[in-house]
Amino acid sequence: MILTIRLGEVLRETLTVRSRDLLTRPTGAAVRSSIEEAIAATPCPTTLLDFEAVGLIDFSCADEVVAKLLRRTEADQYVVLLGLDDTQAEAIDHVLARQDLAVAALPRSGGGGCRVLGRTTPDLIQAFDALHALGEGNAERLAPRLGWTLERTADALHTLALHRLVLAAAGTYAPLPLQ
Repeated sequence: MILTIRLGEVLRETLTVRSRDLLTRPTGAAVRSSIEEAIAATPCPTTLLDFEAVGLIDFSCADEVVAKLLRRTEADQYVVLLGLDDTQAEAIDHVLARQDLAVAALPRSGGGGCRVLGRTTPDLIQAFDALHALGEGNAERLAPRLGWTLERTADALHTLALHRLVLAAAGTYAPLPLQ
């Protein structure tokens, strides 16, 4: 089960002034509070935050909405960002990288596949991409595809799971659901 939150709607409901932009720390805190309430009210383990109708997002809102949300969600909850444009992705990536956080993100329509924003390494990106290409599997299945040792592959998959970028159960890993 997946909860989709359209941030454009949350922004319209939160602000007294009409704006498509996520600017200022108080705006970000108010939007995050609405998101946290929605997450708390649902049994869905995965939340998709849809940025499609959002214009700009500054660093303070990237921190308030995304970084703080990631730090406050439970270990069994997952957040995926949808519909990001390049400018939004850049701001969020910058804020998350500085705080040793990461999130899975899908760009706006036609912008490519799922990717990681925030703190990452080349190994994590390669393992993330390979898992998305192959689908569910374990380190034994993924290692030959990557040309890595079993230990290196298992370490990358475990790290992806710790950052809640993939689902993990009994040594098997899967991409986060996006629908």
